Amino acid sequence: MRARQGPKAAIVATAHKIARIVYHLLTHRTPCRDLRAEDYEQRARERDLAHLRKRAAKLGLTLVESPA
Repeated sequence: MRARQGPKAAIVATAHKIARIVYHLLTHRTPCRDLRAEDYEQRARERDLAHLRKRAAKLGLTLVESPA
């Protein structure tokens, strides 16, 4: 965000995002759940795989998972 719109816009966007999160937590009274590093890595891996599958399908290929 900072590279595209500058530091002031990036600060405002980040503050707005945090404010939306806090507002949602307060109005819905849902607990904030901290994700572990493993959870973040798993979600990133799933996103990467979905992106690769989409690109492979666009090229007319299929992905085959091999055992590690």
